[in-house]
Amino acid sequence: MKLQSTDNTHGQILFELLQAGLAAVDGRRCVQDYFARHPLPTPQAALIAVGKAASDMAMGCLDYLGEGCHSGLVITKTGYLTPQLRTVEKLQCIESAHPVPDASSLYAGQVLLDFLDKLPEAVPLVMMISGGTSALVEVLPEGLNITDLQRVNQWLLASGLPIDQMNLIRQSVSLIKGGRLIAHLRQRPVCQLLLSDVPGDEPATIGSGLLVVTANNKIVSATIPDWLQAMQAQAAAVGEADVQGSNIETALVGTNRRACEAIQTRAIALGLNPVIQPESLHGEAVKMAEKIVATLEQAPPGVHIWGGETTVVLPDNPGRGGRNQQLALALALLIRDRPEYRILVAATDGSDGPTEDAGALVDGGSIARGEAEGLSAGECLAQADAGRFLAAAGDLVSTGPTGTNVMDLVIVIKL
Repeated sequence: MKLQSTDNTHGQILFELLQAGLAAVDGRRCVQDYFARHPLPTPQAALIAVGKAASDMAMGCLDYLGEGCHSGLVITKTGYLTPQLRTVEKLQCIESAHPVPDASSLYAGQVLLDFLDKLPEAVPLVMMISGGTSALVEVLPEGLNITDLQRVNQWLLASGLPIDQMNLIRQSVSLIKGGRLIAHLRQRPVCQLLLSDVPGDEPATIGSGLLVVTANNKIVSATIPDWLQAMQAQAAAVGEADVQGSNIETALVGTNRRACEAIQTRAIALGLNPVIQPESLHGEAVKMAEKIVATLEQAPPGVHIWGGETTVVLPDNPGRGGRNQQLALALALLIRDRPEYRILVAATDGSDGPTEDAGALVDGGSIARGEAEGLSAGECLAQADAGRFLAAAGDLVSTGPTGTNVMDLVIVIKL
């Protein structure tokens, strides 16, 4: 991990706390811990891992299965594949597109169906799903193509909708999401392990619920444009997949709450006074920044921890950044010239929106540093260009792929 910041002692403490949180929800560790407590009933199984944490989750499963791995498929974001997996003869590895799907996402969807159709029915399956799955793999109904899929996802990413509503809409135009993939399991035993990147940790929302039937995946909302409603009708015309007789056991192996608790534990070990705030990160990023600072103003000195996920409604031609950079810049404005605050805002998967930055570490001097480079924080917020301002201020945080994906974290030191 690399911290791009001029901040010293307090910044390094915040970074150490972030690392503790990420380690607690590392995909490999989470899968290892699960199988240590819940061994499979048979010594052999196939594995499928999909999502931004797919490489690490697959490694954890291989650690457990050893020679008992029958075969496997790993689908992850381009640049997130662990090179070691390519050397495992029994595995097929695919790098796909995120956050906006492309032709590789449809290719990955077809490979996924082919893998399941060719897998002997007697072989059990370990299915591991993490955030990012929704964009990385897809199968569309006849008549829809990649241009349609990209249009849907670009609209969703700009909509400001919470992730659960976004994934319900994704399910409504898919032949594998919302539990439709179950039809390809042929009643084989399946152990489904989930790393949650959604508020509430609802299995049907994680990865758009490949193996979780959604009771009602038809969205009725005035916010949905006519062209998208037409796509939903086209997918609905295909009919519901037969999911009878499925034999799926589902377990949640990593959550945002676990990361927050690990940060709290590490802060205690460092002799600090940590508090996990009860209100999760949610809603529009700038408004959430106001709530965070209002809470901090009434809070005692120490470490304050928030987890969750905000949203951003994108303007036309948005600039550089993501929801965490937007939140960080909004916070920086509110704590301008306040030396008692250091705030780290980070995406646990290491990529904030379409950028390669995880977020930012801001303090009372952030705005002055960015303005010294000729930029306006207010204008950058309005244009969803927070990343440009934070880069100029020297406050961006870059971690690279982290091996996990459990939404976002805000860690504050109040002196």
